[in-house]
Amino acid sequence: MEENKELEQKKEHGFKSGVLTGVLGTAAVVLAAGAVLFAHGNLKVSETAGTSQTAQTVLDDGTLSKLDELMGQINLNYYEDVDASDLQEGLYSGLLEGLNDPYSAYYTEEEYKDLMEQTQGNFYGIGAGLSQDKESMQVTITKVYEDTPAEKAGLKAGDVIVKVDDIDATSMEVSDLVQHIRGEEGTTVHLEIYRPGESDDLEYDIERAKVNYETVTGQLLDGGIGYIYVSEFGEDTANQFEKTIADLESQGMKAMIVDLRNNGGGMITAVTQMLDDILPEGLLVYTEDKYGNRQEFKSSDDTKLEYPMAVLVNGYSASASEIFAGAIRDYDYGTLIGTTTYGKGVVQKIIPLPDGDAVKLTIAKYYTPKGENIQGTGIDPDIELEYEYTGDPDADFDIYSDNQVAKAIEVLEGELD
Repeated sequence: MEENKELEQKKEHGFKSGVLTGVLGTAAVVLAAGAVLFAHGNLKVSETAGTSQTAQTVLDDGTLSKLDELMGQINLNYYEDVDASDLQEGLYSGLLEGLNDPYSAYYTEEEYKDLMEQTQGNFYGIGAGLSQDKESMQVTITKVYEDTPAEKAGLKAGDVIVKVDDIDATSMEVSDLVQHIRGEEGTTVHLEIYRPGESDDLEYDIERAKVNYETVTGQLLDGGIGYIYVSEFGEDTANQFEKTIADLESQGMKAMIVDLRNNGGGMITAVTQMLDDILPEGLLVYTEDKYGNRQEFKSSDDTKLEYPMAVLVNGYSASASEIFAGAIRDYDYGTLIGTTTYGKGVVQKIIPLPDGDAVKLTIAKYYTPKGENIQGTGIDPDIELEYEYTGDPDADFDIYSDNQVAKAIEVLEGELD
């Protein structure tokens, strides 16, 4: 039973062995399963006169008195000496945690520096994709890339990350956990792994290295149906998408499947460029902050793809994936197949602070072209279909035995007749 479960985890929802949600390799953006950072440098946030008053409300006399009391207890009873700067950083982190928003966080100067290096592609990882359960916060490896440190170490799709060095993997959002797995080339990260079927957790010391990977792959299926698998929306994803479409067109593509299952999202510029290639001129998505400031992303011209289209989604299709699915749905441009998407309809921005630290805050909601915000609800598919692999479990993965792909083929063949 455990072997069959593990096989399903390996083969579930995707091209070859799985679908990526948070890549631990070289990338241009911060990516996460269900927690994806959008860059909105032009969004204007109104200043309010009540900022200092709010600070005074939080740090009132009672709060300051309690802090003094807590420090007294620490100094008197804690078994080791403490660093005041560590406690101060704990206060800052705790303030953000008080928002009860899993997407907002405080970064120390060192953490912010590491984050910026990583978002600009100047970092190294192990070559694995991660997914996080939004309820339990469990982090699972969904894909291990070929010829990477993760593969060489023996990690497998379906492995559950218990700890990263001394950090409990369920203690933070996966986008922040990824920052601890990435690091300088040649350095080592220690992972504690739970693997179904193993009685004890497994321990791995993995040396970080530069990892190159594709975020878009494709193949032509029978009947001229193109299958395009998008693992994330990274800096080069839109260009890879365009090249993949051109290649499939040269092979005679007549209809198209876009697979976004387990795609945790990524850059809004990537997904809107792809939608611009597909949809006619018009609104693709817009954001709105608490002051009513609105930013719109539009298709720039009336060029569009004329192919019948199906889009595959599931509960781990998040953020930018939901922007894609929502626009296709609102324009009635394709059939959504699978299960309800993750439900992340908010936008984050990283704001540097004068002392070198930084804060990541949820600053706005985003809306589909018809004005729906899907935060906490997700997008329901047109055809609800739970995943099932119908092929030989002992044979190589067969895309035609993926029942959701098979349903998409059936739908598209009907439209082509």
